[in-house]
Amino acid sequence: MTDSPACISILQLSDLHILAEPQDKMLGINTEHYFQACLEQAVRLRSRQPVRQSSRQAFDEQQHFDLILLTGDLAQDPCPASYRRILGSLEAYETPCVCLPGNHDDYELMQQVFNTDRINCRKQVLLDNWQVISLNSQIPGKPGGRLSNEELGFLENCLTGKPDHHALIAVHHHCLETNSSWMDTMIIENRQALLAIAGKYPQVKAITTGHIHQVMDIKTASFRVFGVPSTCFQFVPGSTEFGVNDTAPGYRLIELYADGRVESEVVRLPEPLAELQINTHGY
Repeated sequence: MTDSPACISILQLSDLHILAEPQDKMLGINTEHYFQACLEQAVRLRSRQPVRQSSRQAFDEQQHFDLILLTGDLAQDPCPASYRRILGSLEAYETPCVCLPGNHDDYELMQQVFNTDRINCRKQVLLDNWQVISLNSQIPGKPGGRLSNEELGFLENCLTGKPDHHALIAVHHHCLETNSSWMDTMIIENRQALLAIAGKYPQVKAITTGHIHQVMDIKTASFRVFGVPSTCFQFVPGSTEFGVNDTAPGYRLIELYADGRVESEVVRLPEPLAELQINTHGY
């Protein structure tokens, strides 16, 4: 990706699956360790880039992300302690952060813990001539996704209210099929309503999602749809049944330009998950 004075830089992390205790493991791995490793690597690599000059506040020595976006399944077993440890990791960096709920999350608890000026569950963020719109696709108690009429109405209100702002939409569940039949049973049930609204407004440039634990980058007629690796274990692509592999955890970098262009790439940790328990029937 390139760097530009008119570029807004976003770090997307997803599907952390943080457990109740720091030492707890899931499928043989310490999910918290890998979340922190992804966050630290992304910030470290970003800080090595030349400082860009922009109309926003300039930093003296380092290049920073403009926003960190956590797109759901922050916790596997939601409890105050798991969310507070995530909050503590994020507070180490002077970067605004927006947290979305996934099917494993307790959204009410999230809103209580992620409730600071910089780290919260805001649903609309304005960055120069862009807006980031966060939607809640959670169906409490179920693994699949759906957008309520209130969420769809909120999306349309954001788009009509800021017609001169390009838009990035963020949501946990995926809205396009992955070709993994077991995963696609959890796709947003009313995804056509989402896609119809997004397609109606030319300022929508991309939708980015979590949940699928794998890479997606699909260009539709008017916008791109992204999926992101998990910061812990990955699902086997193109599979009929649940399966994980030892592909390294990763994250997505998104750059938004004043003219509406979107550039994005996935970056992974350098090593695969040697300790992952692959022979498992679920998580």
